Amino acid sequence: MADTTFGPKGWTPERLGTLAGKTYVITGANAGAGFQAARILLGKGAEVVMLNRSAEKSTAAVSELKQEFGTAAPVRFVRMDLAEQASVRKAAEEVLKTTPRIDALICNAAIAQVPTRQLTPDGFESQLGTNHYGHFTLCGMLFDCIEQSQGRIVVVASLGYNMGLKTIRFDDMNWDAGYAANTAYSQSKLAQMMFAYELQDRAEAAGRNVEVYVCHPGSSATSLISTSGSRTMRAIWWLMTKTPMVQSAEQGAYPEVMCATEEALTEQRALYGPTGTREFVGPVGKGTLNAHAYDKPVMARLWERSEQDTGFTWTL
Repeated sequence: MADTTFGPKGWTPERLGTLAGKTYVITGANAGAGFQAARILLGKGAEVVMLNRSAEKSTAAVSELKQEFGTAAPVRFVRMDLAEQASVRKAAEEVLKTTPRIDALICNAAIAQVPTRQLTPDGFESQLGTNHYGHFTLCGMLFDCIEQSQGRIVVVASLGYNMGLKTIRFDDMNWDAGYAANTAYSQSKLAQMMFAYELQDRAEAAGRNVEVYVCHPGSSATSLISTSGSRTMRAIWWLMTKTPMVQSAEQGAYPEVMCATEEALTEQRALYGPTGTREFVGPVGKGTLNAHAYDKPVMARLWERSEQDTGFTWTL
């Protein structure tokens, strides 16, 4: 049954009051839903720090936002390549030096549908290394600062977690055998969700004051597929964007902004996003969360494996 917590139209930015004095850190914010999230937050008076791979695109994005909100608009970027653990650590250190408070870290950036198997500089399958391992280390490094602000971590997942193997293939996480673009992508997004739900458990057990929410943008007209997908996938996606089954990038940003800001949001073990047709589009609220996403033994094993692979040990 559709979530009606926020009325028949679901959650929209109209619910937001002023966010003056608050700071939001967003990965992958120079385009798509991340950029639209930055726009919404800036429009409510918040400060936004973008963590993006491309300095050129980031400069253009900041310029566009300052044109809209004024030259004094508090938006800036720190260069970070999620696919490189060294880059993630360097960027996190820069954020900690320059950003005294973090009201929410929005883990928005991702790559998807990489047509042929690729490895990150650290030797991880590219989608797992970028989408999961990069955010795993980033969240860990910024966690104390987020807690000091009584802030939140928002993991932007995907309905793709329901596809593929629906678990983690621990014996071959890099897909040395049997690589398929969608299957590997699905595992990377499932890993992100499992990380978030395991973090909820560990933070609660340790008495740490950080809320962790998981959302997805539904089917939104962003550059995700066109950036990293195959030519065939890009063509299929282009056709889909012409149908009612795809919504705007701005609408795709609503779930992550809601999870970063909404005070009435209390249930953390949930998946938030569109609640309309197939949960691709429609009013934003609490959607369907399938149990394989919080399989406790798998979550705990993934956490330990993630610490081992990244070399980053959380302190909770």
